[in-house]
Amino acid sequence: MSDQKICSVTEIEDNNAINVIAVVDGKQRNVMAAKWDGTVYVYLNSCPHTGAPLDFIPGKFLSMDKKHLQCSTHGALFRFDDGYCIFGPCTEESLTPLSFEIRDENVYLID
Repeated sequence: MSDQKICSVTEIEDNNAINVIAVVDGKQRNVMAAKWDGTVYVYLNSCPHTGAPLDFIPGKFLSMDKKHLQCSTHGALFRFDDGYCIFGPCTEESLTPLSFEIRDENVYLID
């Protein structure tokens, strides 16, 4: 994969996430760009339990208390900062992080 722009930082509301389509390992994949307290995180949008996108309801990534990312299929809760599952059927597993960098207020996936 070569560097590819997936979104601008301003497209991601603070303490929220968005889904974008990007090429990862030669395949089009759902990618989640999240921002917590101004820091951006990028993960595959794929629950480690079933492989389903976290936002079964498009664009809905947050738990009721808005403090965690939540899989809408089985309710698993993940921390923003490391993708670690703290509750649900995949407890102690993590979302798959993707390498990225921010340049000129844009988020790029990198090799």
